[in-house]
Amino acid sequence: MLSLADPDLDNGPRTDRSATMRMCAVTRQVRPIDELIRFVVAPSGEVIPDLKRKLPGRGVWISASRRAVAEAVRRNHFGRAFKRAVRAAPELADVTEARLAAGATDALAMVVKAGQVVCGFSKVEGAVLGHLAVAVIHASDGAPDGIRKLDAIIRQNVGIKGDSNPFPVVTALTSEQLDLALGRSNVIHAALLAGPAGRTFLSRCQLLVRYRMAEDDKTAGNAARNSPIKGCADAHDATRLGLLNG
Repeated sequence: MLSLADPDLDNGPRTDRSATMRMCAVTRQVRPIDELIRFVVAPSGEVIPDLKRKLPGRGVWISASRRAVAEAVRRNHFGRAFKRAVRAAPELADVTEARLAAGATDALAMVVKAGQVVCGFSKVEGAVLGHLAVAVIHASDGAPDGIRKLDAIIRQNVGIKGDSNPFPVVTALTSEQLDLALGRSNVIHAALLAGPAGRTFLSRCQLLVRYRMAEDDKTAGNAARNSPIKGCADAHDATRLGLLNG
């Protein structure tokens, strides 16, 4: 339940586990918690993102948007919300994005441990043609030609643009990040196979992309209502949004 006494703060993860809606301290809009990022104050007095919503202490919620986080720092929303002097680093928006990307990378590493991923153009192509893939990953800095070829195969076999149940194609991570997660070198293409670990990865990628693309209150809401993990578009859109959208 949303706290009416102090809408800017929660009472900590142990006391507010049933909460599903929170007010953004910047936009003053009430949103589902999946569209927000929780921030807490570390013992050092530094404001830090609590992406897993598990850190102790009271928390401030900000829309999952780079612009919103940067504005919260610039206009001292954190100090006013916590009602005390805190340190919000000027680079907090960058730090938050880096942690979101690290969370997605860590989730992909868990997919690898579960044996629910294959990588390499040929293996990905085989997984798509064999209807074993539940999502495809392209490195954001991958060569456009290979991406176009696989996207064409996806369109022809499992995903049609405008389909009500589009096939996820993720381009939120760089080749270096994919290398780190998969324990290989020069990874450009990968395919997720069925399993719960893959769903966690896709969820974290969705939050990362929302953070990057939501420029204001309106687009943040649209990103939530129209899930960015959708089917296929062109390579330009993949680079711009971090996901290929239907």
